[in-house]
Amino acid sequence: MSTAAKGFKWLMAGLLAVALILAAGLAHAQGGQTTAGNPVLKIGIIGTGNIGSALARLWVDAGHEVLIASRHPERLQPLADQLGPRARVGTPRQAAAFGEVVMLAVPYAATPQIGRDYAEEMAGKVVLDAGNPIPARDGPMAEEARELGAGLASKNFLPSVRLVRAFNAISAGNLRSQAHRAGEKLAIPLAADDAEALQVAAGLVRDAGFDPVVVGPLSTAKQFDYSSGISGQMPTARELREALGLKEE
Repeated sequence: MSTAAKGFKWLMAGLLAVALILAAGLAHAQGGQTTAGNPVLKIGIIGTGNIGSALARLWVDAGHEVLIASRHPERLQPLADQLGPRARVGTPRQAAAFGEVVMLAVPYAATPQIGRDYAEEMAGKVVLDAGNPIPARDGPMAEEARELGAGLASKNFLPSVRLVRAFNAISAGNLRSQAHRAGEKLAIPLAADDAEALQVAAGLVRDAGFDPVVVGPLSTAKQFDYSSGISGQMPTARELREALGLKEE
């Protein structure tokens, strides 16, 4: 090989190395991507019971960072230790402040207080609401929420956030056992008045191993409320669209 050819070879190798370094730096600056190609997000999870803990595990596995919250955060440390370095523990206020996205998985009666206590920390953020109003557990406020529809009721309690109804129509057991299953995936219905918030929520549904189905604005969330008959049926995206009369995407 001539001296000129060798020089060209080394030049190209150097340029390739520089390009790789720049690409890595850009990915780091943008926060990186999950295994499904979605942006890595910081997610604060308020309510780390069965639903919250299942989602924390799925999202950490996808590459997101989570802060799992409780009024007694030290009790969640064993779970955070299991989840690894992308998980940490804190109070609900810390979760609301930490998250670019906030996941609410609390008994529905707690929603109004959360809206009052953490309004400043959650203002303008995408908030996923999985709470279901159940009168036997939550009292008269749940009856009013069911009548109005949980989507609109939650928006009244959380007026400053970009609210998405999500993960309320699936059990914790199915979150754990059916995520990323082969073939047609289970559907997660979504409703929101904010198109960008819906896109964020849909990405997190895919990262968790399910198929998002956008039902419509918050007023349509009543179609998949806890009392709707949809909740707990384990439909695929195709089956859910058929059941709700939605067009195929």
